[in-house]
Amino acid sequence: MTVQEIGPRSGVAFRLGKGQVLRVIDPQGVQVSDMLAYNADDVREAISNGRTFDYEETIALTAGNRLWSNRSNPMLTIVEDTVGRHDFLLTPCSEATFRHFYPEHPVHRGCFGNLAEALAPYGVEPDMIPCAFNLFMNVPVEPNGKLRVDPPLSRPGDYLRMRAEMDLIVGLTACSAYASNGGSFKPIHFAIEDGATTTTDP
Repeated sequence: MTVQEIGPRSGVAFRLGKGQVLRVIDPQGVQVSDMLAYNADDVREAISNGRTFDYEETIALTAGNRLWSNRSNPMLTIVEDTVGRHDFLLTPCSEATFRHFYPEHPVHRGCFGNLAEALAPYGVEPDMIPCAFNLFMNVPVEPNGKLRVDPPLSRPGDYLRMRAEMDLIVGLTACSAYASNGGSFKPIHFAIEDGATTTTDP
């Protein structure tokens, strides 16, 4: 199994074939990874948090749950999860996010900008970027409905394994937002487990 690294505050995109298993690893702990998925044959079909919540009947997604597309097709099945806390409510951070929440810090293009650049060669335009599945992100929902962003619960070496249910284009980041990662930025590792090679070339 070849492990590849996504540097802090950056992102990549690659093809994932049907039946392949993607392992996303938090090597140092307390680091979020934003993930998008598109149908490799038609990128207008994309991962959908609304469809996923509807069909899985939960917002607490973990092993056994599937991630669905905007066309009501399963895209990925979570087959193993060593953390059990992820987010599918909040959109990828962007320059606007940094201006809104972090005016004391330099503006960064965030996961949105990193995903837009990585996915562009596959025909994905910025307006085609939906809400990402935010691996390891810890977003408690209070009884009154208020959202809170706490540091991830992931420890060094924790991971999520997801099986592709169709041929996919996947976008994956090492998140850039201060609150999401407990105030520091670290790499994310990923691997394709079945021995097949993957590439970031379209």
